[in-house]
Amino acid sequence: MLVHLSIRNYLLVESVELGFAPGLTVLTGETGAGKSILIDALALALGDRAEGGVVRGNAARAEISAEFAIDGLPALAGWLDEAGFASNDDTLILRRVIDAGGRSRAFINGSAAPLAQLKDAAEFLLDIHGQHAHHALLRPQAQREVLDAYAGAQVLAAAVSEAWHTWQTARQCRLDAGTHSQARQIEREGLHLAVTELRALGDDLARWDDIQTEHARLAHVTTLIEGGQALIQGLDEGEASLSSRLGEMCAQLDAMQTVDGSLSEVATLLNSASAHVAEAVHALRRYADHLNLDPGRLSELDSLLGDMHRLARKHRVQPGALAGLLETYQTRLEELTASDDLDALQAGEDAAWAHYKGEAKRLGAQRRKAAATLSKQVTATMHELALAGGHLEIVLQPASEPRAYGLEDVCFLVASHPGLPPGPLGKVASGGELSRISLAIQTALSGVAGVPTLIFDEVDVGIGGRVAEAVGRRLARLGETRQVLVITHLPQVAARGAQHLRVARETNGNFVSTSIALLDADARVEEIARMLGGLKITDTTRQHAAEMLAG
Repeated sequence: MLVHLSIRNYLLVESVELGFAPGLTVLTGETGAGKSILIDALALALGDRAEGGVVRGNAARAEISAEFAIDGLPALAGWLDEAGFASNDDTLILRRVIDAGGRSRAFINGSAAPLAQLKDAAEFLLDIHGQHAHHALLRPQAQREVLDAYAGAQVLAAAVSEAWHTWQTARQCRLDAGTHSQARQIEREGLHLAVTELRALGDDLARWDDIQTEHARLAHVTTLIEGGQALIQGLDEGEASLSSRLGEMCAQLDAMQTVDGSLSEVATLLNSASAHVAEAVHALRRYADHLNLDPGRLSELDSLLGDMHRLARKHRVQPGALAGLLETYQTRLEELTASDDLDALQAGEDAAWAHYKGEAKRLGAQRRKAAATLSKQVTATMHELALAGGHLEIVLQPASEPRAYGLEDVCFLVASHPGLPPGPLGKVASGGELSRISLAIQTALSGVAGVPTLIFDEVDVGIGGRVAEAVGRRLARLGETRQVLVITHLPQVAARGAQHLRVARETNGNFVSTSIALLDADARVEEIARMLGGLKITDTTRQHAAEMLAG
């Protein structure tokens, strides 16, 4: 559960430190005080997108830190250990720092982490039900997602979507093969001719650099032979050769060394030079032995290089790229050949359709089973929320055609009063009724969510009186098994809280700030009285507030 929240320099909040308890916590305050700031700040700590405008005044950065107790969440502990964020004291601290330019950094248990990992951790920790959730329920997609979430079928729904796209791709390939057969035939013939020409060069196609080197050597072999012979002559042949001169010098230096031993180092160097010259001569002789005039091979290479240059110009590539081009052409030719096999394409399409259909039917079966259970559960909760006689009916109708989301459309039909036929949510339910139905659905979903903390942001909008009392009781009952945080403007809901936080806006000169404080028993009476009586609080409203808190 959420244990502590620290907010610094975020929007109107300069600095707030809040501790949280199990059960139902209510958050109240006057309109415009900034009640949703707490939820928004917490959402940032859980990985929501940040903007530079959230930093307060002239502050350099905003910082939000949320601490959770995770001793009852072994799956989260395993995830943290695997990701390298393990904690030794069964706590998890998520921290977010946002600078004035909008750049942000995220941390898990003190270690830097990407936002995606904050979002992954949040999946284990809490669910936030926003104040506009009941508006989202009017959309067919949202209704379908609610049902899939209740059925635990999100993974299967994703598999159905993937199977549908695979089927559509296979279907389009088959259609293209029939529609564009003439164009594909022309492309195939052109590729076949190009592949034949390129294959005619054989393995030489991939030896461009080696062929160029060999051609250059053969083209200049006469020059190379003459140059090699001249070098050997100068180094080792004739009385004036370098080898002979070095031999004479070494002999003279040996004689001088007998008189002055300090010349030994010079003698060593000169002897080394003589040895290196001998090695060079040996290497040149070996090189010269391998040089020979081969006009036939030179002519062959001339022809080969000419063919390669011609094909390179034809296909507008460098000669060295011809081997890669042949591979590309062969791959495309194989694709065209395979795609022209209409029987094989039809078989692939049929297999993809069969897979999609099987997965979609499994999804439909899960949806129908969950629809019956969810309808009964939400209907029972509607009765608790002063909608006696009303009921929710979740209908699955065959889709006009197979869709990425399955073979059926999901529709939430509601009758808000007994005797009325069920109709679409947006046409039958009033704003207040829609809020209560939304709350009933959200509490039903909370039962399968598996997270320890639920947050409701003004989901009680548009209701009052005994309906508000029923909503308060429902939330308090939910708080018996979960940690529940509720932002509310209803005294009937606020009175049910085990913990009460009040948000207030304060003005100090030109500066406006928001504060959040934990209320004691006396302060709670005053706050409930304010919510009951507005600006003028009387002893009667205080007594009424005390009675509500006592009840």
